[in-house]
Amino acid sequence: MLDRHHLAIIAAVMETGTLTNAADALHLTQPALSHTIKKLEDILGTPIWEKDGRRVRLTRAGDYLHQMALRLLPQFERGETELRRFAQGLRGSLRIGMECHPCYQWLLRNVRPYLEQWPDVDLDVHQQFQFKGIAALFAYEVDVLITPDPVFREGLIFTPAFPYELKLAMHASHPLAAKTAIEAADLSNETLFTYPVPTERLDIFQQFLLPAKQNVALHKRVETTEILLEMVAANRGITALPGWLLENQFAHLPLVSKSIGAGIHKHIYLGIRENDAEIDYIKGFIAQCLAHDNA
Repeated sequence: MLDRHHLAIIAAVMETGTLTNAADALHLTQPALSHTIKKLEDILGTPIWEKDGRRVRLTRAGDYLHQMALRLLPQFERGETELRRFAQGLRGSLRIGMECHPCYQWLLRNVRPYLEQWPDVDLDVHQQFQFKGIAALFAYEVDVLITPDPVFREGLIFTPAFPYELKLAMHASHPLAAKTAIEAADLSNETLFTYPVPTERLDIFQQFLLPAKQNVALHKRVETTEILLEMVAANRGITALPGWLLENQFAHLPLVSKSIGAGIHKHIYLGIRENDAEIDYIKGFIAQCLAHDNA
């Protein structure tokens, strides 16, 4: 009764805006597209959309099918891709979603040994899923989510892979470098560099400044870790980054780091779908990360 091509039609109509554009995208004629949906409406006994000029407006039933299409079509595509890989003698592909900027530096530690251990598995990294990683997991757009902020939901498993402390970094000659303890009020005249992330997702605000009812003088956002560190090394301001990342920079940048208040302690987590927990190359990736960072 309900088939994949029905979902593809509804998704295409909503994506392209009109029946004509959807028909072109699916390599169908518009009458064939309309007839297919009309036949489905007759079987279901309820309309799926209503015409509004050249465009269409989904009914409640149509919206339900559209949401189903958004969930299921990526899974069909994923399945077809994997089956083609099986036919080519390959095991599969591991798609990793990144939900934090510095996590990419951590991931690089594990990529080479994993690829050496699993030569018949491809690896792909998606960074566009920053702070939308849970949706990407449920939509089968990624297989593993690397995040410092897990959202524990039914159907997902998060494994803590690597503990770290968020540290405040500044130039070695900065006045804060002489302090033994950093208090929230100490940052009131400072320029704080962060990644381009909403304030509600920044631990230095949520766990340090805002509870103390304090703020910085200026908050500037920088896209890349390298430029962010160079700005701090030029004594243009301060930043908060994982301690392990900062330690790697001390040899060639004039930086020092301090604990933030009593210390902000975090973990990098690996999130997967529960029904993928027994896939060998996914288990292998998690084992590699745990073995490397507990060594």
